[in-house]
Amino acid sequence: MSENEIKQIRLKQRFANFNRAADLLDDALRIESPSKTEQAGIIQFFEITFEFAWKCLKDYLEIQGLDPKYPRDTIKTAVQNKMIDNGEVWLKALTDRNMTVHIYDEEKALAIEQAIRNEYHPLLKQARFFLEQQIQ
Repeated sequence: MSENEIKQIRLKQRFANFNRAADLLDDALRIESPSKTEQAGIIQFFEITFEFAWKCLKDYLEIQGLDPKYPRDTIKTAVQNKMIDNGEVWLKALTDRNMTVHIYDEEKALAIEQAIRNEYHPLLKQARFFLEQQIQ
């Protein structure tokens, strides 16, 4: 089995996990007025979904012969290669994803939840659609 075939298998496996996480996020975002516990779940599902999204993009870029090392590099390279749009918002999502691990402030949690709903969720859906088209 070639290295490229192994990378393609890894991408398919990771994409399956991305889909499962994205479905959970979709379900959680249907809750219009979440409790604090539900809000924490939304944020957690965002963290997981975002992690799979950038790693799937990285896997796809590697198959294309590119080699981004970190999430920021992956996002920038994916934008340059027209895989995703709104690089600035993706980078903001990355910053917020990194910050969510340390959120203890209810006001910040609410702001992140709103950003997930209004800004980040559409980006994740776009990446999911792109990857789905490439993998099939």
